[in-house]
Amino acid sequence: MNILIIGAGAIGCLVGGKLALQGQSVTLVGRPAFAATVREQGLRLTDERGAHHITAVNPVGSIAEAFQSPPGQAGGYDVAVMTVKSYDTETALQELVDALDAQGADRPAVLCLQNGVGNEEAIAARLTGACVIAGTITTPVTVSGPGVIQVDKPSYTLGISPWHPAVSRALLGALHRALQQAGFNVVLYPDPRAMKWTKLLMNMMGNATCAILDEPPEEVFRDPTLVDLEIEAWRETLAVMRAAGVSPVNLGSYPFSLLAPLVRTLPKAWLRPVLRAKIGQARGGKMPSLHIDLERGRRKSEIRWLNGAVVRQGEEVGVGTPINRMLTEVLLRLVEDEEQRALWRHDHLRLALTASEYRAREATSGATG
Repeated sequence: MNILIIGAGAIGCLVGGKLALQGQSVTLVGRPAFAATVREQGLRLTDERGAHHITAVNPVGSIAEAFQSPPGQAGGYDVAVMTVKSYDTETALQELVDALDAQGADRPAVLCLQNGVGNEEAIAARLTGACVIAGTITTPVTVSGPGVIQVDKPSYTLGISPWHPAVSRALLGALHRALQQAGFNVVLYPDPRAMKWTKLLMNMMGNATCAILDEPPEEVFRDPTLVDLEIEAWRETLAVMRAAGVSPVNLGSYPFSLLAPLVRTLPKAWLRPVLRAKIGQARGGKMPSLHIDLERGRRKSEIRWLNGAVVRQGEEVGVGTPINRMLTEVLLRLVEDEEQRALWRHDHLRLALTASEYRAREATSGATG
């Protein structure tokens, strides 16, 4: 297959590298500095089988360049794999559409491996739903330099689901085979929304709280009050999903179809040790993505596609989401005003009191509404 990877971060390099190792034609779109480095030294991937030096990739510094290089001229791309941050989706889509129009190339199918909810809708709006394949991946990866990645935990479950009934079954089958041959455990899900919302449950756990408090997950989850806030945020999300007709599914080793009813009903004291153990397995001692973006001074945040997506969907289905709203709004204030971060750092009590204020506000608006 002729595959374009849009976004040469951890997941883009992992998927592109493993596909290239199995003989697929892979073009990796990153920044110009990334393209120059990988052109010179290749991709360097370390996994459970050792170190791999991958030279059979075509690194480029822009999407426009990807369509000017030989792979783009030889009939276009079969699949574009979108792995950029959610806040860069619209920019990447505009660049993709411009490149397609400039070259008169056929529109490829787009496999969306991005976190959060809302990216598939954005892609479908620009390229039609028949081009979109929703995807999830649960492999934790560390990037130590341009094109240098290490798999932290060899769990290669990758979910795919056609966003629209008109997605080509032949192409879906070819993609499934290519990913399977590359070493991924590919699971085909019948409901793309169920798959993406379940992945959101995984991504949101401890993510915003760690960013706001500037603390690692193990420290946050030692505080019962903060664990209870995470449970509330999950319960709100599950209530929104239920009202929207979306059921949790199992992803990899995470049995959400069984866990969801327990989260809804069990006492919080019973759930705390379970979530502490799960967060340790999932994060592996790493700081979560929202914290990394905040520390790097990025003036954008994927929280709009995580907790923020829960708030937006809650408004549509009439379900209150005070804790998700609080986490979203507080973190966005910190993104916009760096000086406020010191006021929240390590202040568990402030976060708990702010949560109480949002609960009270929600209760008041519900009573008056």
